[in-house]
Amino acid sequence: QANPFQHRICHVFSTSDDGDDSMSFEDFLDMLSVFSDSATSDIKSYYAFRIFDFDEDGTLDRKDLENLVNCLTGQGEESRLSTVEMEQLIQNILEESDIDKDGTINLSEFQHVVSRSPDFARYSVLQ
Repeated sequence: QANPFQHRICHVFSTSDDGDDSMSFEDFLDMLSVFSDSATSDIKSYYAFRIFDFDEDGTLDRKDLENLVNCLTGQGEESRLSTVEMEQLIQNILEESDIDKDGTINLSEFQHVVSRSPDFARYSVLQ
């Protein structure tokens, strides 16, 4: 209930044809296996990438990154970043992660960044 990505998590793991993001027991077990300590960093980063890819186009663009930051910082006015702060943060993320300099982060770029962060699996959105 406290996870700001709860709706995205349900959406990513749901195999429902109804479009309601409901989860079957098998979907739930799949989710738990990804969240488990035994899941590899590649598996965790693949699903984290899918959760962060709000428009589901296979890349993290500026809008996805803005949605990501807003989820992490909260939606309230007191916690929302200013336009300038948001732009600077997104620029910093892209400078660090966008290896091919196309203005987006693809899965392999995301996984490369994650591989340099040993705490990702322990402290990721997938906990």
